Amino acid sequence: MNLRRDVFQAIADPTRRAILLLVASQAMTAGAIAANFDTARPTVSKHLQILTECELLEQEQNGREIYYHLNANKMKEIAEFIEPFRKLWDDRFNKLEEIMKNYKPKK
Repeated sequence: MNLRRDVFQAIADPTRRAILLLVASQAMTAGAIAANFDTARPTVSKHLQILTECELLEQEQNGREIYYHLNANKMKEIAEFIEPFRKLWDDRFNKLEEIMKNYKPKK
């Protein structure tokens, strides 16, 4: 049985979020990604595997090297899912700000 990893569980890890930020601007090899972390290369490889299984990263072979790059379509899906929540919190904070502006303490 092949279980699919949860995207939100994957991005909950700070190292995986850092990897996504690294490859957002350019494709990188596993070695180049691992050089940015103080952990063992197999640990970074496991993070890359999880991000790839969640389709947040895509692999592209160039000669003997495998380059990882961000899957913009998958990131867009996540952003679209989160957007209503962002709007909800923005509205709540705006209401709170309005209440605080109009608050007059009792003397």
